[in-house]
Amino acid sequence: MATILVTGSAGFIGYHVARRLLDAGHRVVGLDAMTDYYDVALKEARHARLAPDEGFSAEIGRVEDPGRLAALFERDRYDAVVHLAAQAGVRASIETPRPYLESNVVGTFELLEAARAHPPRHMLMASTSSAYGANTRMPYVETDRADHQMSFYAATKKATEAMAHSYAHIYGLPITMFRFFTVYGTWGRPDMALFLFTRAILAGEPIDVYNHGNMRRDFTYIDDLVEALFRLLDAVPERPADGAPPEGDSLSPVAPYRLVNIGNAAPVDLGDFIAAVERATGRPAEKNFMPMQQGDVPATWADTALLERLTGFRPGTPVEEGVAAFVDWYRTFYAGKD
Repeated sequence: MATILVTGSAGFIGYHVARRLLDAGHRVVGLDAMTDYYDVALKEARHARLAPDEGFSAEIGRVEDPGRLAALFERDRYDAVVHLAAQAGVRASIETPRPYLESNVVGTFELLEAARAHPPRHMLMASTSSAYGANTRMPYVETDRADHQMSFYAATKKATEAMAHSYAHIYGLPITMFRFFTVYGTWGRPDMALFLFTRAILAGEPIDVYNHGNMRRDFTYIDDLVEALFRLLDAVPERPADGAPPEGDSLSPVAPYRLVNIGNAAPVDLGDFIAAVERATGRPAEKNFMPMQQGDVPATWADTALLERLTGFRPGTPVEEGVAAFVDWYRTFYAGKD
């Protein structure tokens, strides 16, 4: 049994990761600030489902608060850390950037400092496919340059990659950064497309379709992401002795640091995704076609060869199946609440 810190444990991904770790018999310390970026009641409901497990302990606080993480690392010795706490959302980062600086950049600094004092065996830290920015060559490969981020959110996550690499190099902290691609599924975030589409369609309201529907996304079902992260726990990066990473590996030549894509490796047209929601809800969508939003990109597509090589796992849940599971959850969770 390992003791694992999960930051952002009341969030969409953090909740599912904590649940998977607990089911595997590990002890999980979950830290979450319960911020009001979206419905706090949904976050509290996630934590409430984890609370009965005797292996789970909840901590409420912000990762960016000075000394908060240091105190946790002083109290517990973590075998691994899964860092998911962040201010999320591409569009909001353009209007109100400061919370992104504080949570994503300062919060990651606090985590790295705490880990420097009490090093875990492995740190898995969330980045984003948005870090690829203006890249147009697809599928996205971890070894591609990613220098032109399109939103402040993406810029903060790219900054955390650089920060993590420096700590891995200087202090020998084994770190895997993972870039995930349009994650969706049960217990999802209310600000994301699937949640917005489902809520509007069931309420008989129009949905906003950006770039007039000319969008493709590498939609990744939450269970696939969680399985990938679970398997990556044992794929601890090691600095190559000769300074030469294996061909096709994003492993740093000077640090125990690696970057890994987690995606479905099968981009889906936005129109097909909406059609899947229509089938799952049994209702047609009234579409309000809109121009491309600032900071957004027309397509994403992950190359997941490295993930498969490291873990033997390839995400592959079909959109039809994942969307249906979400709609079933939504109807159950919100029954009588609207």
